[in-house]
Amino acid sequence: MTQKRTPSAIDAVAEEYVDASLALSPSLALYLGLDGATGFDDFSPAGLAAANDLTVKTLAKLAEAEKAADLDDVDLATIDAMRDRLTVDRDYFEAGLKHSSLNVIESPLQSIRDAFDLMPTETAQDWEAVDTTMAAVPTSVAGYQESLSLAKSRGQVSARIQVEKVIEQARAVAEPGSNFDQLIAGATAAPPSLRQRLNTHAEAARESFSHLADFLTAELLPAAGENEACGREAYALYSRDFLGAEVDFDETYAWGLEELARIDAQQREVAEKIQPGADLFEVMETLNKDPERTLHGSEGLREWMQKVADEAITELGKSHFDIPEPVRTIECMIAPSATGGIYYTGPTDDFSRPGRMWWSVPEGVTEFATWQEKTTVYHEGVPGHHLQVGQATYVSNTLNRWRRLMCWVSGHGEGWALYAEKLMADLGFLDDPADYLGMLDSQRLRAARVVLDIGFHLGLEAPASLGGGIWNREKAWQFLTDNVAMDRSFLAFELDRYLGWPGQAPSYKLGQRLWEQYREEAKTEAGADFDLKAFHTKALNLGSVGLDALGRAMKR
Repeated sequence: MTQKRTPSAIDAVAEEYVDASLALSPSLALYLGLDGATGFDDFSPAGLAAANDLTVKTLAKLAEAEKAADLDDVDLATIDAMRDRLTVDRDYFEAGLKHSSLNVIESPLQSIRDAFDLMPTETAQDWEAVDTTMAAVPTSVAGYQESLSLAKSRGQVSARIQVEKVIEQARAVAEPGSNFDQLIAGATAAPPSLRQRLNTHAEAARESFSHLADFLTAELLPAAGENEACGREAYALYSRDFLGAEVDFDETYAWGLEELARIDAQQREVAEKIQPGADLFEVMETLNKDPERTLHGSEGLREWMQKVADEAITELGKSHFDIPEPVRTIECMIAPSATGGIYYTGPTDDFSRPGRMWWSVPEGVTEFATWQEKTTVYHEGVPGHHLQVGQATYVSNTLNRWRRLMCWVSGHGEGWALYAEKLMADLGFLDDPADYLGMLDSQRLRAARVVLDIGFHLGLEAPASLGGGIWNREKAWQFLTDNVAMDRSFLAFELDRYLGWPGQAPSYKLGQRLWEQYREEAKTEAGADFDLKAFHTKALNLGSVGLDALGRAMKR
């Protein structure tokens, strides 16, 4: 454990912001696993305005505290990171993007639906918290509808296909036997009166999602346009949010095409070793049919995930990384939802709830190929998100709560996780040609995302293989199917995700690019004295910050 840091004036601003944010955002408290956390955020225009007022006031307080003469490196990193994150948040509000938020993966509908996945359900007290939270769902959903109506009056409505898909999601949650009913079915140990309240509130929650679906159908869908591209101006804000850095989109688009070609050539070399004379995708299909590389059922997947994750922690902890004891525990979980997503949730501040790797298996998917997914476990576990988030949580003596609990930058986090996949190959953990091909396939997917996301949303010239011209959904689908070895049901969701959530998908590969750039800069600076383990420790001890802030902090 690091030596206890004496809190500074900058830390005080950050801590005050955390307390005020938790008061405004019960879902944040739920996500962080804080005791007594119940309810949901106010997604109404008034609720969003209150959150923005806090953002603006905190930026002013930060500027005042920055005038102190005794700022250390921790303070400088906090100022850099907070100013970046809060400025982006303010700009989102001023652009109206908070009010119009609607897509298939990351908008209020999904945050309300999925928050219950994290709630404990072991005791009667736990179920009381579930009941109180479920009772708050209708008000939160109604507030969300108010904001969507305001956004519509301003001419800000998501693309038609996103609205249609979200309507489907809302109706699925509204069905009897869906998420809420499945959850409360486990309340067998709760007292009868509590079970009755749970049933009542589950029905009301489902009904609120039914009302949301009706509202979207009647009010938003007729106003939704066909164009899914957000345009260069909006994309610049989205990208800055997900990267914490500004990049040259035209240069990055060209780099993405070059990187995709490089990975393709490398994949074909590996495929030739596995099955001489066969096409790349033929080799992948052969591996998918290999019974030695196939997992059956969600429980088989979970058990395998846990085994691979535990082995990585044991081996990497011997020499490659300093892994604190509390971070050596990870739980692999199958998520109750069936969206196809794979994600990580961090530990509570005291590690009473460990970090968890979640796999949301779509309906009807019962087999999983280990050659594709081993690198995913490293991405979500160790040395990926679990080590990254767990380490930031562990250094609580150094980082204020905002730094270790609230600051999350996709390009930093997902970039590190993709960097970790490649690192595991470099360290010899993916020496099996099939597993190595899986890692390359993961890298290829992320490179393809850079090309598709930037090209589509900025209306750039599509590759010649797609016939040139301006990107559209049909070209995007062909591009994905030509380049990504993924089940088509997964891939269809992925495309909807990219087109409805601009800037997020490229943050993985662009984050990796910057992580590797900073490592090479450090190697050049240190020469023969460069210590990779020390580089990683220093970087991870910073917690998640914007990538520009990371670069500056690593040079200090």
